[in-house]
Amino acid sequence: MDLEKSAAAPHGDVPAAKDRDTPDAEGCLVVALRIPLRIVVLVLVVPVRMVWDALVVAGRFLNDTVFRPLGRAALWVGRALFVWPFVGLWRYLLLPLGRGLVWLGKVLVVVPAGWAYRNLLTPLGHALLWVYARVLTPVGHGVLWVLRGVGAVLAALGLGTYTALAWLARYLVVVPAVWLYAWVLTPVGHAIAWCARGVVWVVSTVVTGVGLALYWITRVLFVLPALAVWRWVLVPVGRVLAVVGQEILDALGHAWRIAGHISLAVGRFLGTLFRWIFVEPVRWVYRSVLTPVGHAVRSAVLRPAAQAARSVGRATRQALASARESVRQARADFRRMLFGEPRQPQLANRREPPAREARTLGSSTTALTKD
Repeated sequence: MDLEKSAAAPHGDVPAAKDRDTPDAEGCLVVALRIPLRIVVLVLVVPVRMVWDALVVAGRFLNDTVFRPLGRAALWVGRALFVWPFVGLWRYLLLPLGRGLVWLGKVLVVVPAGWAYRNLLTPLGHALLWVYARVLTPVGHGVLWVLRGVGAVLAALGLGTYTALAWLARYLVVVPAVWLYAWVLTPVGHAIAWCARGVVWVVSTVVTGVGLALYWITRVLFVLPALAVWRWVLVPVGRVLAVVGQEILDALGHAWRIAGHISLAVGRFLGTLFRWIFVEPVRWVYRSVLTPVGHAVRSAVLRPAAQAARSVGRATRQALASARESVRQARADFRRMLFGEPRQPQLANRREPPAREARTLGSSTTALTKD
């Protein structure tokens, strides 16, 4: 069989053989669990999805009709109760009060402080500066010169004392201590270090042996059994549970999508049923009964009543206008009877004067002989 397969391979059967040799990604357990699991999950998820869609629709309706107006009303009440009073308090009480306090502080503190600085503190500072420059500075220089001399004397005495003490300390303390360290403490330390290294080697050898024994005991009694349980029990069980869990998740997603389509179809059916049971009859009643009745009422009652009301209003306005005109005329006649006719304003002749006529032999310029 192997020879026949290897011989048949060059004739174009390589892809088919490769497809036969490639293992399927989905086993029999997955195929056996998928359809029943999806059916059960679909039966369980459809009511949940329909309830969820109904709650979503109810929530949107409540949000549009109840919660949003309540929120706006609460926002307006909050502004009326908290924001506007504080704004008025700030604008009409605290701000003028603060400006008054600033003006009082300026008048009572800033202006007197500026006057005191210019007329008191500045002359006093100039006087203190003169005293410092003319009196305290020469005195300080003299005292500093004296202190420098005393310090030089004390430094010379201290240097001599330090030199003597250093020589005594060197030959009485340092030289004996160096000899003791070189010829006594160093050999003793080397011996103690050699003994300590031996003790450490013995202890490390014992600890290493005990550690190896405990390592192999722990490996044989705990690690190898745990590794076997993990490899031959937990890993297969985990793979099975992973496959089942993945199928449950896929079934839930698939069922949720199908339930969404079912819920949408049910919602459209209920919307259509509500439309034909309630909306269309109400629309027909409004269009066929209420609209003609309203038009008839408008033509027979409302329009004549409106025309009569407009006629009454027009007559009332005319009567009031004539009454006002009569009262105005009576007031003018009473004023004319008491004070007489008012003087008419004289209209000034704003025209240009005519040009003077030329003198002739028959004309005269006097008033007696003038034509």
